[in-house]
Order: sequence, then C-alpha cells, then structure tokens
Amino acid sequence: MARMGEVKMCPCRRGEPFDGCCGPILAGEKAAPTAETLMRSRYTAYVVGDVDYLLRTWHPSTRPADLELDPDQRWLFLEIVGTQRGGPFDDNGTVEFIAHYKLDSARDAMHELSTFVRVDGAWVYLDGTFQA
Repeated sequence: MARMGEVKMCPCRRGEPFDGCCGPILAGEKAAPTAETLMRSRYTAYVVGDVDYLLRTWHPSTRPADLELDPDQRWLFLEIVGTQRGGPFDDNGTVEFIAHYKLDSARDAMHELSTFVRVDGAWVYLDGTFQA
C-alpha cells in the first residue's frame, strides 16, 4: 500500500500511475483501446492476481474453465518486443512480449507472441505461441 503522497506506478511499465493506466481497465471503468493496452493490462492482472479480469478478457473459444495462479511466482517486469496491427481501427493484432518473473528464488522469463481479436468491439486474448 502506498503512503500518502506516494504514486504507485503501474506494473505494465508504461510509466504511468496504476490509477491512470491499467487500474481503470481492470476495474471495468474503461476498455483497452489497443491490443497492446490489453496485453499490458493482462500482465498487470497477473501481477495483482486478478483472475476474474484474465478470464473476462480471454476469448470464449480458448478460455479455460478456471485459472489458478501460482502464489509463489512473482512477476518482475514486462518488455514489449513488438506489435503488428491491433490498433484502434483493427479487428485483430499480435503483441510479442517478454514477461520476467521469479519462482523458487530463480529468475526466468516467458517470451510469447500473443494473438488478440475483437469480440463485440472489445479486445480479447485469443492465444499465444511461446518463442525460443
């Protein structure tokens, strides 16, 4: 919990405070305008343990019935490698990212190329391919 006067920066590393970045998206107060923004908000959901948001933003055809996060996995930081399409006027797009984490005192990273599509106008995560 941040003390008075402190600004809690968003875990997505866009460089903005959480309350003005991913916070309103996770709370359902605003929609992610791009696939990259949705990717960043989903990473933030993993950091803060918001399973409901993760399931809500997963495409119905690929969404798991339930999702359990490992409480011992600590997400460290996110790198966006690149994006293709996924803008405000697109219906699909990809985001390549590297999510760094720590588990059992060892650091590691997950490198994925994620596919996003729109469903009823809202961006959702369709699937991903792990990169070497």
